[in-house]
Amino acid sequence: ALLRALAAIRRSTAPSLARVQASGVLRIATTGDYAPFSLERDSRLRGADIALAQSLAAELGLEAVFVPTSWPTLMQDLAADRFDVALSGISITPERAAVASFSLPYHTGGKSILARCAERARFDTARELDDPAVRVIVNPGGTNEAWVRTNLGRAQIQVHPDNRTIFHEIVAGRADAMVTDDVEAELQARRLPQLCRTLPGTLNRADKAVLMARDAALKGAVDAWLQRQLEAGLPAALLREALAH
Repeated sequence: ALLRALAAIRRSTAPSLARVQASGVLRIATTGDYAPFSLERDSRLRGADIALAQSLAAELGLEAVFVPTSWPTLMQDLAADRFDVALSGISITPERAAVASFSLPYHTGGKSILARCAERARFDTARELDDPAVRVIVNPGGTNEAWVRTNLGRAQIQVHPDNRTIFHEIVAGRADAMVTDDVEAELQARRLPQLCRTLPGTLNRADKAVLMARDAALKGAVDAWLQRQLEAGLPAALLREALAH
């Protein structure tokens, strides 16, 4: 029955909110590689955004169905109508906003630098990263790679396909540093004692929000729900809990 409902969503030309209400399911895209927001381990999804997505589905009276996506294919999957909303620590960018809708922001942060603690002083500014002798590692397709390629023209850029194992490349000495969101840098510094967040502040500002198809009714429903959750402090509480684990 669930497969039939999902097939009906693809065939329908009705607006997004009407489609999901008719189907009884909410298709939620998530990358599963970005703790503390979304992480798949042992075939189970965990993280602050997974819990937040389940809250959204319950608010709409729908069954939450998680759909795998990736940073390189996120916008392609949206264009192909493979999901209704996406929650995975997704930053609002002009490129994404040009073709999709975003909810109200539920988290504000920015890019920071993660490196071995022994080299904290060596890599505490972006200027120090931009050196031909420095190996900066990136996961493909997201805002981390975009920031590095835009701002670091001289550094060696290494692309590592799995964001779940990328930090061990720095620990092992096969890369020197990574530019990533401050919340991820903070989490990995807690989990891996060899790594430190070398930049106390951020290199830019980035708001995270729910990504969705352009549909005024869907955006209105998501924003109304999210506003109540923000007033209750739920997104921040879920993130604190995820960081603690």
